[in-house]
Amino acid sequence: MFKTLSERLNGTLQRIRGKGRLTEESIRQALREVRIALLEADVALPVIQAFLAEVKQRALGQEVLKSLSPGQTLVKIVHDELVRVMGTANEGLNLDAQPPVVVLVAGLQGAGKTTTVAKLARLLKERHKKKVMVVSADVYRPAAIEQLRTLADQVDVLFRPSSVEDRPEQIARHAVEAASRQFADVLLVDTAGRLHIDEAMMDEIRAVHAAVNPHETLFVVDSMTGQDAANTAKAFGDALPLTGVVLTKTDGDARGGAALSVRQITGRPIKFIGAGEKTDALEPFHPERVASRILGMGDVLSLVEEVQRKVDQDEAEKLARKIKKGRGFDLEDYRGQLEQMNNLGGLNSLMDKLPGMGNIPDAVKNQVNDKQTVKMVAIINSMTPKERRFPDIIRGSRKRRIALGSGTQIQDVTRLLKQFGQMQKMMKKFSRGGMGKMLRKMKGRLPPGGFPGGGMPPGMGGPGNFGL
Repeated sequence: MFKTLSERLNGTLQRIRGKGRLTEESIRQALREVRIALLEADVALPVIQAFLAEVKQRALGQEVLKSLSPGQTLVKIVHDELVRVMGTANEGLNLDAQPPVVVLVAGLQGAGKTTTVAKLARLLKERHKKKVMVVSADVYRPAAIEQLRTLADQVDVLFRPSSVEDRPEQIARHAVEAASRQFADVLLVDTAGRLHIDEAMMDEIRAVHAAVNPHETLFVVDSMTGQDAANTAKAFGDALPLTGVVLTKTDGDARGGAALSVRQITGRPIKFIGAGEKTDALEPFHPERVASRILGMGDVLSLVEEVQRKVDQDEAEKLARKIKKGRGFDLEDYRGQLEQMNNLGGLNSLMDKLPGMGNIPDAVKNQVNDKQTVKMVAIINSMTPKERRFPDIIRGSRKRRIALGSGTQIQDVTRLLKQFGQMQKMMKKFSRGGMGKMLRKMKGRLPPGGFPGGGMPPGMGGPGNFGL
């Protein structure tokens, strides 16, 4: 997401970032390029006009022209305005109500509503420790009810059966009663989608809304439709009291126009963004973090939170103790590190959150391929337990067998063993106190005061995590 916009904005701002003096003409030229970048990203025109007017007013004032580092100050102004346009801060679900808290999920056909209901159920269950029930009030799409039943089983939440013969408002009302009987904290109601907004759709969704009086009403919209996503959400919001928007398919949206347009066009906050089909691919929307990623500043906070949530801390501690005792780092450990990296979304996802990645040439970025990680795991899986513990015994005939078993070439097996050898040497340095030396070298490169609270980011202190 935001690849096109990020590249254009980074190119423009990079030229002025380090300048010691800016003129009004150079600022105007930079803002013209920013305008083109926003238009190419399919941001709604009213949003672009308001954004540039605010940036221009601040940029041409004393704040930039009299600054000791005007380039950096202008970048900060652009960052602050991006945050303001997208909503200032994350607005999560308001679950402060008498259970069951009803969340109504609506949207057009094909936007990903049913999948989003499952993702949201998993998020509420795992991160908020809520008992969740889901129900489908979609009586038009033949497989909708069964799809939700299957997804509910996957994420291990309660499922309320429904029938295509029932009226949607009746399904929703009975689901609220069932959720109360089973002491569910949250009830998620999936509704039918349409190919476009029409009066029949509005009448039906109003009837469902009136039947259950939901605490939250979320509109799910496909981010790849650009500014049309914002316009559709506005039309829907004019007919129904929406409390928030969920942007889906953001992994396929290189422009990012929807994220920058929705808040200002609809007046409703973006509460979540979905990226991918997996049930864990839903994240709260943090405007300040998204703005930093757009401007190539990375998103270290989200990365740290993801590490804390998805990295197996017990396994990391176990590996750290093993290395500290000098018992060695073998291919079983290496496979575990590769699998944990996949749990974090792979190399591309990690790079997207690291500061300065926008300045790396595309030729270098393209060499980072998550398929290689899958291939490496397959190669290790094709080895015997003895070969994983003692990789030095892997020679010609063994390499041929491993390559054949993993569907790879002998050269791939050789390459993996070489990379593992380099990782093994690094782990030996850690066991001899090399990590302390490395951190002392890094200290001078960290921001003043280092990470909040001192030391490494939470969840990233053990040597086991450095293999990620």
